[in-house]
Amino acid sequence: MMDPSTSAAPAPGPAVAAAAPAAPTGGRLDPAAAVSAASRRFQHLLDRSTPHVGPRWLALAGVAAAYALRVWLAGGYYIVTYALGIYLLNLLIAFLSPQVDPEVAEVLGEGPALPTRASDEFRPFVRRLPEFKFWYSIVKAFCIAFVMTFFSVFDVPVFWPILLFYWVVLFTVTMKRQILHMIKYRYVPFSFGKQRYGKRTAAADELTLAKD
Repeated sequence: MMDPSTSAAPAPGPAVAAAAPAAPTGGRLDPAAAVSAASRRFQHLLDRSTPHVGPRWLALAGVAAAYALRVWLAGGYYIVTYALGIYLLNLLIAFLSPQVDPEVAEVLGEGPALPTRASDEFRPFVRRLPEFKFWYSIVKAFCIAFVMTFFSVFDVPVFWPILLFYWVVLFTVTMKRQILHMIKYRYVPFSFGKQRYGKRTAAADELTLAKD
């Protein structure tokens, strides 16, 4: 007869084995999960700020003023500022350009991407770089440039009036070419002064109701 005290203990069931990995980790936070949560929170804030155009650009003005004050107090980092100016100029050209270049469309035989006559079908102006991405890219550029001003390796000695002259010439030539492109293909990348059909439709509806 087998002694009960020497009998083997029952093996843990599958439920016990499955619960073992769920043991607490000592309260430590997973870095990947924290970064993912912060990224989702940041994207949520960006999405909420999209319709607030005025406050966003006012905040950008504050960021630009902080960078200008930093450069003025440091008395250097003119190469960083010059590179920032070139990047902002490229962003501005993309913001003012249509998504489909009419010149390229004509070469490919796709027809004009923008209406050139009053009888043409209405096609809204679609930018190559939307307003929100334009704003967000400028903010990121200023923040990166601001951080770079804390590293002396980027403080290259240079005669800053020469850089300013180069940038002004480049800006003038680039904007002249962009304005000639607008005149040639008859498009304006702004809505100021354009006819708004919503108000006209509402007035017509009111007139119809009054006649009835």
